[in-house]
Amino acid sequence: MTPRLTPPELLLEVQEHYRYLHQHPELSFQEVETAAYLERQLRQIPGITVTRPTETSVLAVLTGHKPGRTVLLRADIDALPVTEQTGLAYASQNPGVMHACGHDGHASMLLGAVRHLAGQPDALCGELRFIFQHAEELYPGGAQELVKAGVMDGVDLAFGLHLMSQIPLGTVVVRAGPLLASTAAFEIVVRGQGGHAGEPHRALSPLPIVGQLAQTLPGLVPRLVSPLTPATITVTSLHGGQGHGIIPHEARLTGSVRAYDTDLHARLLREVGEYSRQVSELYGAECDYRVIPGYATVTNDAALSEQVRNLLAQQLPELTLTDGEPIMIGEDFSAYLTRAPGLFVFVGAGHETAPPHHHPAFQINEAALEHGLNINVAVALALGSTAG
Repeated sequence: MTPRLTPPELLLEVQEHYRYLHQHPELSFQEVETAAYLERQLRQIPGITVTRPTETSVLAVLTGHKPGRTVLLRADIDALPVTEQTGLAYASQNPGVMHACGHDGHASMLLGAVRHLAGQPDALCGELRFIFQHAEELYPGGAQELVKAGVMDGVDLAFGLHLMSQIPLGTVVVRAGPLLASTAAFEIVVRGQGGHAGEPHRALSPLPIVGQLAQTLPGLVPRLVSPLTPATITVTSLHGGQGHGIIPHEARLTGSVRAYDTDLHARLLREVGEYSRQVSELYGAECDYRVIPGYATVTNDAALSEQVRNLLAQQLPELTLTDGEPIMIGEDFSAYLTRAPGLFVFVGAGHETAPPHHHPAFQINEAALEHGLNINVAVALALGSTAG
């Protein structure tokens, strides 16, 4: 049986890891010191094998004394280009970079789980792989690199969790089916004819065209999609112009398309491009359209969802379990699900004034670290067993 309560000394260690990582955030694909820190900590734990499948990721492998399944548990480790405004004593020491999404907590909880599980080899079944993954926040994401590097070869099940500041502490979302959306970014460049602001009739400004696209592109969703089907087209930036007396030659717009249905997602991306070209041509301008591929839908395995829900209800009854609702955020955990069934859950880390993720004042409730640690341990022990 998994201990219901984390040993106090282990929880203190997890908190120390969390605060250290929070102070030393690194951007996607640049997690050199973060990976080095995690590797040093892991190499102090007896009975595990530690490798570096990519330059800024770390893989720890623990083999049980009993036969069983191969299970991958994942934590992401990268931070965001955000200037921290929390006022925490352990705030970021890297200017302009912040752990504003909880990845420092994910890495710390998984590191604690490795230490805890390594101390009870007789209880372990099969092979447990713990991947500390780089670059979740930046397309094309680190997960697909790790899949190509072989971390999913022979894996039977994959598991991941995410601390959520806007879910109450003690609540865990375990949902079967689609949980996180397919995502992609787009860029539209409209080219007109530059000129003098005093002679607009001799120019073709791209700015009104880009402005019209910014206003009307989101409206494609209700025109093309049933109101019962979740989908979004969101404009996220506008760029154009250099001075008050200059009509620019070109202007640029960027945005995001999200949906749970893969075919619908692809259709909406095509419609954004076609509509943008039509509007630009109406004004006599040219339009270049580019799609930046994102992440596929995270779809949880139904049987695994039920198994883990029952497991947590039995072994961690202090937690409140819920189906929750799907959200339009993307996650490259979906790359692991191309190779094996898996489950991704949300762990409540909220507090009274919790700002949203990616906000400069983002914080987690540190009490959630114990919940995530216990969940990782319980899941690892149960899923490795073929009897599970």
